Amino acid sequence: MKDLNYQKVVLAGVAGTLAFTVLLFIGPMMGLPKMDMGQMLGPMNPMVAMPYWMGWVMHFIIGIVLTGIYAAFFVKLLPSDGWKRGAIWGLIPFLLAQIMVMPMMGMGVFSGGNVLMIMGSLMTHLAYGSVAGLVYGDG
Repeated sequence: MKDLNYQKVVLAGVAGTLAFTVLLFIGPMMGLPKMDMGQMLGPMNPMVAMPYWMGWVMHFIIGIVLTGIYAAFFVKLLPSDGWKRGAIWGLIPFLLAQIMVMPMMGMGVFSGGNVLMIMGSLMTHLAYGSVAGLVYGDG
């Protein structure tokens, strides 16, 4: 962990989360369901209802924390390099979201079987991982 480049973690986390967020906004134009992270992580969150804007802040904090986990444990562990390794990493938060987070939010495992919601989640997590992996590189 002492080899962790914290500036790159934050930069890669913000960049990856921005890529995720861009897809959230253009997804409905491609026929995907609207996913409002500010709403999902803020007022709609049954565990800690927060203001809408705090939901968006939490969205970026989660992206940075996940990038820190990626950098600390998975950069050296996963095959390939850069964006490809990041895309592989993106599958892990995708699966965690579908198996743990969505049920906690009342949507059921794998978004209750809503294929478009699952595809949107997969696309956004792959975009997050790819960009975070590209920006973070090998550390």
